[in-house]
Amino acid sequence: MTDRTYDVVVYGATGFTGKLVAEYLLSARPTSPSKDDLRWAIAGRNEAKLDAVRKDLGAPELPILVADSQDGAALDAITSQTKVIITTVGPFYAYGQEVVASCVRNGTHYCDLTGETHFARAMDRKHHAAAIESGARIVNNAGYDSIPSDLGVWMMHEAMKEKGATLQRVDCYCRAKGGASGGTLDTMRQSIKLAGEDRDVRRSMADPYALYPEGEERGKDTRDVKGVSFADDADSYVAPFVMAGTNAPIVRRSNALLGFPYGRDFRYSETMTTGKGAGGWFRAWQTALGLGAFVMGMSMGPTRWVLDRVLPKPGEGPDKAAREAGWFKHLFVAKGVDPSGQEVVLRGMIGGDKDPGYGQTAVMIAEAGLCLAFDEPGEGTLAGGVLTPTSAMGTPLIERLRAAGMQLELV
Repeated sequence: MTDRTYDVVVYGATGFTGKLVAEYLLSARPTSPSKDDLRWAIAGRNEAKLDAVRKDLGAPELPILVADSQDGAALDAITSQTKVIITTVGPFYAYGQEVVASCVRNGTHYCDLTGETHFARAMDRKHHAAAIESGARIVNNAGYDSIPSDLGVWMMHEAMKEKGATLQRVDCYCRAKGGASGGTLDTMRQSIKLAGEDRDVRRSMADPYALYPEGEERGKDTRDVKGVSFADDADSYVAPFVMAGTNAPIVRRSNALLGFPYGRDFRYSETMTTGKGAGGWFRAWQTALGLGAFVMGMSMGPTRWVLDRVLPKPGEGPDKAAREAGWFKHLFVAKGVDPSGQEVVLRGMIGGDKDPGYGQTAVMIAEAGLCLAFDEPGEGTLAGGVLTPTSAMGTPLIERLRAAGMQLELV
């Protein structure tokens, strides 16, 4: 990539999460480059709002760039002068497609916060070949969905290799405390509505291999966990995890894109842990039934009307105190076999000490953007295409997140 005016542009900086990303880039980050050496700008569709954001950030000289998400020419003027676009403008199926197309045209790396499997699938089908040709690394799901899941499996794969063993399956057990923003809820609302209108979208949301490359033979995983059970590996009751349907296809896509380092029969699952005993059992059923009720409520006009009036609106989200009080911990139980046929079981942990969807997500996508801009791709990763965090960055991103205070380790 030839030298460009900016290293990173944050597109959507006037939104709730976009502003958090900008705040992080302005902070005394523990990773390179320093805030004084980073060449960056904020971007969006409203110049007056962007100016207000930079003043609120205490950075009145920060460059601002203006483009509507549907204006290809205006977007080209931005993407052609930066190494990386970090975008937080969702719902991405509605507002992100031209941003991706512009990055592909201009050979510009890209990372987003989408949790929309149907969007990632559409971008793969439309742009993967062209992105390989232009050298653009288009990285979907570079926040809480799906960096912990994707990098967690890669971390366990690397640990298995060090033991001389081959990975066969990983079960991820999730615990988290965090709040919801209006933007995330709006994305869920729009996705559920779109699924009701479009059969292909509906199928992709339910397909565990929705993000497999076209023509690739499917693996053995079936639909994500829907019920309640007791998991001996976690010593806890488990319930469906709201993000499993987003995260698991990303993990499987990484395996396929990288030439099946986990094997073609690799299995992966995600659940939420709720504890032991009667209390754990009750919380598991409460979680499962509550999630089902929420999805059903969002699917029906009258209940959606009610929910729209009580849930946070776009632009709203947890305040700083709530973000700082949040946390997440994901336990990865990896099982494989050594050359003698003996089973090898390893355990790993990925965690963060901020609200996962906002405080920690801002760190994750910012570091992903910096990794794309400054770090050489990790061993075995890909130089271009519509990718995943692991297939685009791998171990260098793990090292950045560790330096930024996240826990990524064997236990």
